[in-house]
Amino acid sequence: MKLTDLRGILQYVPQFREKTFILAVDGGIVTDENFGNILLDVAVLRSLNIRVVLVHGAAERIEALAEKQEVQASNLDGSGVTDAATLELSIEAANRLTHEILQGLSANDLRAACTNAIVAHQLGIIHGIDQLFTGKVERVDIELLQTLLNQGIVPVIPPLGFDGDGKTYRVNSDSIAVAAAEALRATKLIFMTSQDGLRYNGQLIRHMLVTDLQKLVHSAAVGFVPEMVSKARHAAAACAAGVQRVHIVNGREDEGLLAEVFSNEGIGTLIYANEYEQIRPAKKKDIRAIQQLTKKAVEAEELIRRTRGEIDKNLADYYIFEIDKNPVACVALHVYPGQQQGELASLYVDPSHENQGIGRKLIQFVENKAREMGLAELIVLSTQTFSYFLSKGGFTEATPDELPPARREKYDHSGRNSKVLVKKLKASG
Repeated sequence: MKLTDLRGILQYVPQFREKTFILAVDGGIVTDENFGNILLDVAVLRSLNIRVVLVHGAAERIEALAEKQEVQASNLDGSGVTDAATLELSIEAANRLTHEILQGLSANDLRAACTNAIVAHQLGIIHGIDQLFTGKVERVDIELLQTLLNQGIVPVIPPLGFDGDGKTYRVNSDSIAVAAAEALRATKLIFMTSQDGLRYNGQLIRHMLVTDLQKLVHSAAVGFVPEMVSKARHAAAACAAGVQRVHIVNGREDEGLLAEVFSNEGIGTLIYANEYEQIRPAKKKDIRAIQQLTKKAVEAEELIRRTRGEIDKNLADYYIFEIDKNPVACVALHVYPGQQQGELASLYVDPSHENQGIGRKLIQFVENKAREMGLAELIVLSTQTFSYFLSKGGFTEATPDELPPARREKYDHSGRNSKVLVKKLKASG
């Protein structure tokens, strides 16, 4: 999707309108030259009636201040001991960053307000060590945040918490973002970091079910780069707390926020709390999507051209693979009951979702359907992707003589000289 394509953006508006997004921005991103573009993206979200809460970190600014003032900071990110000197650095750094954020939002004609919505208490003694001025979120002042959001104001939350006695604590911004997302029942929590997303053993995770992430976090967290372990843990915690979608995006990527929110492939990592992908029967409204999906394959002569009328006539044979309600792949199963054969056809995966195993899932789905119908054999005709079916699908090469008579006639008239592949099906159960 081109970000300049207004229709592409508008298709998401009904599901996001009046919903709440928590934008958690690392301190290093606030001071990055791309932060102005992120605030422009926030303006776009607000123009679409999406409610935005902005939570920011301060670790990088604390580190810079400590170096400048020649103070030894006891901890930078609010996850360890915060001594009195580090608390002062944290307050100074947070106030400065909050001011820069408010200034930037004002430049985009957005009303915003810094809040003391995080009620915190002293973390206390952990493993025998007093955490001093490090705090833990006790509760979120939902009424305050909702009042601001209802007035079209963007709440800005610093990485600080306050107790009833007027004391201030340094609180980890990731934990604040999760607490705010849970309290406000946010639709999305979006972490803006200096990384492209979560990498595990060097491989970028594009999307992952929260239960799978929890397993990695609990048993093999060493696979994540150290600076992203907190994001992995808090993404899992947010989904477990009821946030359906957590995104981890590179905040230095121009238009990265919009690309993540308004395209089904995204650019970073998506952690989801329920199955956000599914295979379902095609509906009349999907005919255009099927034609759009297969357009490039038809032009490249990978797939045979099918008119809208032809697809409509055989619509019951088609299935859609969708991610967050967006069609990204399709397949068809044409049945020849007299010969107990089925044809797997029109298999296509959008290039933005290649190498994610979707093709194999669709092949397996069609195989299972064919077995349920009592078919004995599955056939495929292919001009360019036959090696995929041979290596990944378990098909073997055959001859046109093995085609059902009705299909053989179409084969002879097409002139495509497709390879014929077959797979014998064992009865289910």
